[in-house]
Amino acid sequence: MLESLYWDRDTWLHRLPAGLKLTCVVMLGTVVFIIDDFALIGISLALVVLMFISAQVPAYIAWRQFRVAVPVLVIIFAAQLWLADWQFAVMVVVRFALLISAASLVSLTTRTSAMIEALEIFLSPLGKLGVDVGKISLTLAMAIRFIPEVIRITRDVREAQRVRGLETSLFAVAMPVIIRLLRTADDVADAIEARSP
Repeated sequence: MLESLYWDRDTWLHRLPAGLKLTCVVMLGTVVFIIDDFALIGISLALVVLMFISAQVPAYIAWRQFRVAVPVLVIIFAAQLWLADWQFAVMVVVRFALLISAASLVSLTTRTSAMIEALEIFLSPLGKLGVDVGKISLTLAMAIRFIPEVIRITRDVREAQRVRGLETSLFAVAMPVIIRLLRTADDVADAIEARSP
């Protein structure tokens, strides 16, 4: 159930330890918002694209993971364009696109079970402070599990709205997606509560 994002191939990226890949994504997320050189950010984005190719991820798989974020990126661009200028808006959107692409690459080349094990190791010091690391890991596992569910629901809603001629309406797509996700979350919460001792 937790392997639905994994693209099974035998490449150097697939063989890298999950902890190392997660650490690189965190470091990238920190660095990308520190540097203001558009050329460096563009080069970083190009390198991520090359890594998708190196990991033997087909373009349609990569796009399927990324396209769900496109409406959000459009909203971010519009907000930054209104608050600042188009150059800054492009910079912010490219930064987010870089992070989303890198996170998608990690998800596609790393088994979810391996990611959860790595996260448990990272979070293990919190156990000494009384934090239930197991519950945090379960929460992260469920969050990762729902990424493809969000993609599936969004696709279904867009297909339904296409028939009504409302595919391009952000509101007409977003509201049914949110409602269905909330219903799914309620169902999962009920199931977990029913299985609790």
